[in-house]
Amino acid sequence: MNSRQACFACLQRDPPALFEAALWIATEHDPALRPELALRDIGTLVQQVAAGLPGLPVPELGQPLLRQLHELGFQEEDHLPLRPAAALVHRVLQQRRGLPQALALIALEVARRLEIPLHGVDFPGQILLRMDNADYLLDPVSGRRLYSRDCRELLLRQHGAPTVLEARHLQPCPAHCLLQHLSRQLRQLHQQNDDPLAALKDAERVLLLGPPSVADHLARADLYKLLECPQGERFDLQRALLLCDDPAERLQLSQRLRQVEVVAALH
Repeated sequence: MNSRQACFACLQRDPPALFEAALWIATEHDPALRPELALRDIGTLVQQVAAGLPGLPVPELGQPLLRQLHELGFQEEDHLPLRPAAALVHRVLQQRRGLPQALALIALEVARRLEIPLHGVDFPGQILLRMDNADYLLDPVSGRRLYSRDCRELLLRQHGAPTVLEARHLQPCPAHCLLQHLSRQLRQLHQQNDDPLAALKDAERVLLLGPPSVADHLARADLYKLLECPQGERFDLQRALLLCDDPAERLQLSQRLRQVEVVAALH
């Protein structure tokens, strides 16, 4: 069983082994990684977190758990330019610095082992967290509570224009959605760091983890173009065209597809 197969096998468990699946994603980029050692390390972290939690009912321990992780040194990576290691959970576990997506996955695993009902939310642009029956979300970096107004402001900062906050933005999502989100982040980081082959691994995983979007297919098409693979670029442009419902974008895709088909015919 290779790393990709092991990742999907983790998602097939009941309940899904989310953190272990994220470790298998990391092995695609770091073959020296031994997931069993990282699982042992997070077991030690669980003990440290548990020792610092207040004596509150379990349903009220989500925010204290995140604050305890913050006090133990888990913070958002602020070193620029960002490196892919900031989204690889084993590196974040070691260095205690990383992107919110990776910090969220670590927090979810600690919560799971402590039987704290914390869940991941696939919020546009990032992963947030939520406790059962709570009327707020939690920032995985600071543990700050985010109410509806805060979430609307977050959407505004991310998109630069008013965006409608929908109910689905606030609801817990399946494990494969969280890993799809993480894979998109890794794809972007590897591409920014001039490693298109590594980015292609992430782009392929994005398409396998859940229903792909037009943007997902276009991202892989751009990688194939960079790698001078017109056949692969043509395939993803065709899929993007099938998914696209915007007339102007469909016209642009059709024009690009015709150009690629000419190139592909010459190969």
